[in-house]
Amino acid sequence: MPTIIDVQVFPLVLGTDRAYTTKPPWPSIYASGREALLVKLTADDGSVGWGEALAPVAPEVPAKIIELLLKPALLGADPTRVRPLVTALRALMRERGHLGGHQGDAVAAIDVALWDLAGRIAGVPVHQLLGGAQREVVPTYVSGLPGKKDSERVAIAREWVDQGVRQVKLGLGYGVRADLATVEALRNVHDDLLVAVDIHGVYEVAEAVRLGRGLDSLGAWFLEAPVGFEDVAGHAEVARRIDTPVAIGESLRHRQEFKPWLVGGAVSILQPDPGRTGITELLDLAAVAETWFTPLAPHHSSGLGVIMAASIHASAAIGNLLAYEFHPMLFGPVNDVLVTPLEPGMLGFAVPAGPGLGIEVDEDAVRAACIR
Repeated sequence: MPTIIDVQVFPLVLGTDRAYTTKPPWPSIYASGREALLVKLTADDGSVGWGEALAPVAPEVPAKIIELLLKPALLGADPTRVRPLVTALRALMRERGHLGGHQGDAVAAIDVALWDLAGRIAGVPVHQLLGGAQREVVPTYVSGLPGKKDSERVAIAREWVDQGVRQVKLGLGYGVRADLATVEALRNVHDDLLVAVDIHGVYEVAEAVRLGRGLDSLGAWFLEAPVGFEDVAGHAEVARRIDTPVAIGESLRHRQEFKPWLVGGAVSILQPDPGRTGITELLDLAAVAETWFTPLAPHHSSGLGVIMAASIHASAAIGNLLAYEFHPMLFGPVNDVLVTPLEPGMLGFAVPAGPGLGIEVDEDAVRAACIR
């Protein structure tokens, strides 16, 4: 029986200057460079598994949780017993109300590393351990359409359409009239172009409904986080009063958090991030969502190559996949920690066939970017 003999954490900062700012009208804090948390598990047979949490700011926080709380529970454990181990790790702080947040992120990183390690020990890809890939290519939608003017956004959208892209998403929230003008301009780029809108929770219900009804007339693809991230009732009201599907989920980390959204009719598309849920919880969430006939469009933003590979495996294994989020403007640093780079997924990602996650981590690059 293999056992885990070491757990190492690597809070990373890619870039020189380190500062945090907001980007109005969106309220969230962002780092000036790319930040992430990687974890490395080593078994007594020499096998290694890598995991990653989505930690766009302060990766030292979940790193410390792993060092103090999760590592002692992992040393000496059999890494091939992924589900029992993850269940035990989630239970460590559940009684204290810390199933999510930074605790959830820390567990997610370990979860991914366990699947990678188990796959390498067995000599099979993670998607095979998950029951098999349901598709050879994971379809994507292109997210993060840049540009401050509609003319700039349209020009870039045309370039993407020329490459075959037919599904895009952009962040708005600059006022209902301005938002609708932007979507209308993009809808004119190509008859088959689907346009989704992310509001980052900045509107009140009445504004979100006005926006949603305008999006209905424009044939928008979906409306993400139209009102406050915690406002289940508000999202449910918006969803009842518009036809455009409402999407939510990047801030949620486990089924118990997603349940009221499904029960309350507040969401039509779930957007969990494997860097916050881990692989195990994402698959379980997908199974729960199937009972509501609700698809998943897994979130990806500033994660690096490890979590992107994990997301591809998980997305390949679930039946109710809509599409996986791909940010071309954020893609570059993804490969900074990999020996063999991943190819950009403008239309989709081929499912890796190698053992574990099917990637090789450049540990020298990881250590060079490590905060301490």
